[in-house]
Amino acid sequence: MFANSSPISSAQTAIHEQLFTLVDRHARTRFLKPILDYNRQAFDLSLAAWKQAGEAPLIIDAGCGVGLSTLHLAARYSDHFVIGIDQSADRLARMTAWQGEAPSNLIRVRADLVDYWRLMAMTGIRPARHYILYPNPWPKIGHVARRWHGHPVFPTIVTLGGELECRSNWRIYIDEFAAALQRLSGYATACEPFEPQSPITPFEHKYLVSGHRLWRCRASIPGQT
Repeated sequence: MFANSSPISSAQTAIHEQLFTLVDRHARTRFLKPILDYNRQAFDLSLAAWKQAGEAPLIIDAGCGVGLSTLHLAARYSDHFVIGIDQSADRLARMTAWQGEAPSNLIRVRADLVDYWRLMAMTGIRPARHYILYPNPWPKIGHVARRWHGHPVFPTIVTLGGELECRSNWRIYIDEFAAALQRLSGYATACEPFEPQSPITPFEHKYLVSGHRLWRCRASIPGQT
């Protein structure tokens, strides 16, 4: 019953021809969208929890959904502190993976990633690890600018640095992410097939049991000031 996820359907068959034009434009243009107060509050809350925990090496779980990946990352990297971020209060409220008190090395907050990433960059906070797991692929050809690597915030993501990993069940998304990342950082990276032994997100589980191939891009990028 759970294995019912349809493969991504798109008229796009390769890296978008406008991708580098978008990436280059965003790299030379300052992103001036105002940061909303609720995002500042979520950022301050999460940093206070991180500092209270001793400012351990930081992991960002971007778009954490119900927070299952946040829990898995906190368990895998027990000497790190994990911040799970999602814009949906409903998804965050549906976390049922643990009973009782949450692990002490994580926090989940509701925030818009666009603002949260920029607040990290502005305050000089740099993650040791940074996960973007199964983002909305926006598969229509005309939606390339809505994908993270085509968005104005992408240069900020690269600026944050760390061990950056993006996963998707659509190869083109990861091909583009890797190409955009290399374009901005100068570090060689590529799309690679990925077969997790134990899924860490509900989407990862659903895609696996539905027979989808999974793809990821990984890169080690120094944080920039």
